[in-house]
Amino acid sequence: MTMITRTTATFSAIAISAASALACTNFMAGKDATTDGSVMITYAADSHTLYGDLSHTPAAVHKDGAMRKVTEWDSGKYLGEIPQPKETYNVVGNMNQYQVAIGETTWGGREELIDTTGNAIIDYGSLIQIALERSKSAPEAIDVMTNLVAQYGYASEGESFTIADKNEVWVMDMIGKGAEKGAVWIAVRIPDNAICAHANEPRIRQVDLKDKKNVRYSKDMIEFARKRGYFSGKDSDFSFADAYCVHDTDTRRSCDARAWAFMRKFDPSLDKYYSWICGESDVPMPLYVVPDRKLSLQDMQECMRDHFEGTPLDMTKDVGAGPNHVPYRWRPMSYEVDGKKYCMERATATQQTGWSFISQSRSWLPDAVGGIFWFGTDDTNTCVYMPLYCSLTEVPMQFTVGDLYEFNMNSNFWMNNWVANQAYNRYDLMIPDIRKVQNGLEEKYRDSRKASEEQLLPLAEAGMMGQLTTYVNMEAASIAKEATDCYRNLAEFLMVKFLDGNVKKQNEDGSFKRNEYGLPESPSWPGYDQKYYENIVKETGDHFLLK
Repeated sequence: MTMITRTTATFSAIAISAASALACTNFMAGKDATTDGSVMITYAADSHTLYGDLSHTPAAVHKDGAMRKVTEWDSGKYLGEIPQPKETYNVVGNMNQYQVAIGETTWGGREELIDTTGNAIIDYGSLIQIALERSKSAPEAIDVMTNLVAQYGYASEGESFTIADKNEVWVMDMIGKGAEKGAVWIAVRIPDNAICAHANEPRIRQVDLKDKKNVRYSKDMIEFARKRGYFSGKDSDFSFADAYCVHDTDTRRSCDARAWAFMRKFDPSLDKYYSWICGESDVPMPLYVVPDRKLSLQDMQECMRDHFEGTPLDMTKDVGAGPNHVPYRWRPMSYEVDGKKYCMERATATQQTGWSFISQSRSWLPDAVGGIFWFGTDDTNTCVYMPLYCSLTEVPMQFTVGDLYEFNMNSNFWMNNWVANQAYNRYDLMIPDIRKVQNGLEEKYRDSRKASEEQLLPLAEAGMMGQLTTYVNMEAASIAKEATDCYRNLAEFLMVKFLDGNVKKQNEDGSFKRNEYGLPESPSWPGYDQKYYENIVKETGDHFLLK
């Protein structure tokens, strides 16, 4: 998320086009809802034109009168300039040096509320980046964001933000005011013992507007809705989500379903809201729930890999999964048959993810050590989440090389795509081999945090920040190289093992079997599942019958 390096140019131009396609997902867990007491949020930046590189903005001290350029994240268009504060903070991806992390999902909302003045210069992507550069806490980030749009105008559509620090996590819904300057918004603090999610749908409905500690909103939030004819009831009945957005079956199924699938894993009572997801009920699911068990970092990683497994929407089991139970569907997401509209499922894990993260903010550690940005590129299902401390100042080469039109063997994004795109065709056969490598690396990175922090803590406590930063940068470079190299080897292995629809036989040590003369043994022929053969007969009758 830098506005300075080459990585920034790519990021600014295309990074959050994901949200324009209603394609991002955020999960969050308060500090009392996690096994280690950290505040955790996740974000998948999904787009068919998004490259998976890592951004970085270094901390800086600015001279009086210094200005900051603002460019639109979706297009790279120059929007204007705003004054720089005296100091800005180090930002790694979507996390800054004070362990503040921000994610987003776009929901569009009422079209007439998109800025029509032509003077707004703060888009939602810049809003995130600038807030990270200027905030030491989540409440401060909310102040920065809402003050920016009030002063300079809001140049984007309806947006939900996840804003976390080492003590708390908030959800904020925001939308513009059309011909009027600024935006209307509401922010709710998620209880420390709760989990929450949003996925391209605003989810803040009736809340206690008198609870100033946990609920904040623009002064004209309800008044503006009344003036525009979006709401006419009592203030206590006001629902931001319903006033400023229309929720149809399409958006529930493709958007709210992801939030539902996450929360129901930890609160089975949410199964009753399946009828909301499918458009059979108008009773929406709650904004947050208290989980039946505490969530670990590994839980959050696994939830980012969800394809609705264990629900009626399980993508590995419907007819679209084919004989290899592939939980992916190519776009477009809807189609018509006999005049009726149907959908493809849209899960959290999807092929067009550029990059994603899981942030850990830990209050009991110095900021330089407490904030970990677990970064992954490409599909969340097959990526490796790599730990980067928020004190990082040098982006590993594997997160900067290549672009969407330039295949690069040293690019983490391209190596992950090479692995994933092979699996999209023969999923059930390849995913076990992918999981071995992926799980091995992630387990290693999780377990090694203790040893790394035993090295980093004394440096932080002694104020030896130069040595701490050197360690952080060197470790990140080593991890990025290892993960990328391992996936390059994995991609080559998958190509060899599954060549031409066969499956080569292996020895116990993983090597491929040869006969007594040193030549390859005859491979296995996995064929297809029985359901596939039965469908052929149903479709073609006796066309293939051996008479």
